[in-house]
Amino acid sequence: MKRFLIIGALLCSSAAYCAETVELPEVLDKNEVFVKEATPENLVEACRTMVPEHVQIEGRIILRNRRGIVQAEYNYILRRDLGETELKIFDENGKDIPFEKRGRILSTDVTWSDLTLDYLWWDDFGYDSERESESVHGQVCSIILMRKDDRVVRVWVDKKTGAMMQAEELSKSKPVRRLWGTRIKKFGDRWAPNVLEVETIGSGHRTKITVETLI
Repeated sequence: MKRFLIIGALLCSSAAYCAETVELPEVLDKNEVFVKEATPENLVEACRTMVPEHVQIEGRIILRNRRGIVQAEYNYILRRDLGETELKIFDENGKDIPFEKRGRILSTDVTWSDLTLDYLWWDDFGYDSERESESVHGQVCSIILMRKDDRVVRVWVDKKTGAMMQAEELSKSKPVRRLWGTRIKKFGDRWAPNVLEVETIGSGHRTKITVETLI
């Protein structure tokens, strides 16, 4: 049974090579039903089980303005081992760049949560009472609010597969940042996103996250 994670920083694992690259709907339409009952608990648990305990991901973080002109570019390495996550950011010369886990990473739209999906493990979650089921890339999704202290993240989860299709960070009930996937690759026998976009609403720029290798 093939499992895949459609959004987030690609913590779906297996082998380190890529067999092919496709658009999202092409893969989703072929998948079996993994979630028998679309309750918030079942959907969140399905998302969690798609995050492997051991993985290393390498790729790029590219900030672009509204015209698509690159403003900044960084390399990253993300390692996850038994639930512990380490993230390193490098400049074009390979120099390690320090960053804060709270808020945006350097000048980009990307945050620690985008790359680690830490909000999937927040204990306070439930359906968004103001939103009905919506479609993302042709997949019917339930909309779940994840809460921790003053932070709220809205996620769209495919009712059939439990794959997270899109996420928004909210402030005073309004979206301030949005993250979604655009393409996926097959790494060994497992599908994982290899291109994602993160946008700070109203900023005039967005950031692309790419995955070059996944081990």
